[in-house]
Amino acid sequence: MTKSLTILGIETSCDETAAAVVRGRPPGPGEIVSNIVASQIAEHRPYGGVVPEIAARAHVEILDQIVSRALGDANVALADLDAIAVTAGPGLIGGVAVGLSLAKGLALAAGKPLVALNHLEGHALTVRLTHGVAFPYLLLLVSGGHCQLLIAEGVGRFTRMGTTIDDAAGEAFDKTAKLLKLGFPGGPAIERAAAHGNPKRHRFPRPLSDSEGFDFSFSGLKTAVRRTVETAPELTPGKVFDIAASFQAAAVDVLVSRTTKAMEYFARNRPGSHRLVVAGGVAANESLRISLASAAMQSGFDLFVPSPALCTDNAAMIAWAGLERFVAGKIDGLEVAPRARWPLDASRRDIAGAKA
Repeated sequence: MTKSLTILGIETSCDETAAAVVRGRPPGPGEIVSNIVASQIAEHRPYGGVVPEIAARAHVEILDQIVSRALGDANVALADLDAIAVTAGPGLIGGVAVGLSLAKGLALAAGKPLVALNHLEGHALTVRLTHGVAFPYLLLLVSGGHCQLLIAEGVGRFTRMGTTIDDAAGEAFDKTAKLLKLGFPGGPAIERAAAHGNPKRHRFPRPLSDSEGFDFSFSGLKTAVRRTVETAPELTPGKVFDIAASFQAAAVDVLVSRTTKAMEYFARNRPGSHRLVVAGGVAANESLRISLASAAMQSGFDLFVPSPALCTDNAAMIAWAGLERFVAGKIDGLEVAPRARWPLDASRRDIAGAKA
């Protein structure tokens, strides 16, 4: 197609209330005309994690203002939009329902098509918004609730190679930060502390690093950290820094080793398509980005990673994924329901315990 489309995106799957307007056409790159994100970190910090009821209430209180700001900053009216895109899952069901309800109301009032998005596809397609990356590509999707290796074949077409069999990487970061009393959110707190520590001070395990297949495991690593913390006679700042650095090094090694193996498989089965994409909140971790860049170069792959602000939850990625699905004719009716769980590769049965 030659026409540039304008799409409003709404995201409320966890603890960010977000709305954005993007403009463009597949395969990208596109233009982010506005991108508003209201964080709930202050509301959840006293609890050391996201409280679903608090998150849903906060979305209700502010979402209409965020959408108005996004439209105002973009200088567009509802009538100017080609479609309205919204996260319909997976995520905290209360929050997802808030965003989906507002999007339905706007679509009905303005007579605009509704595109209900899998939140994970928003992450998966962000590099087409930012870099115009062509299909197919190998995707490492790594966040607080998800850790998967997938082959992105096209819009709505993903083949899952591996997933976590217990905790997601981001969840392990959050729980380790809580053990070390580093605060919430845990990922950035671990990264800051690790910058001052010795990553070789503790030899934590690298679960599944040398095993067959492409699945991940972080439970054993998390348990090893907990035992180290519990047996320490005194948790001085220096010891906290060393534990954080050693944990981060182990987590990064697990992610890089499994992704390297996936690159070998992908190169054999998709010759000429040596593209590795990393997406999700954990992709903002600088140590992971540097290590994956080195691994990709050694494997002959081009690495694509969105900017840190577009790795964490945002509505620009939802708007862009909505644009791609709209062009592909994938439009939803007002009867679409919110979903707490929604595998990106619906053709494959979830592995027991996986966050998908």
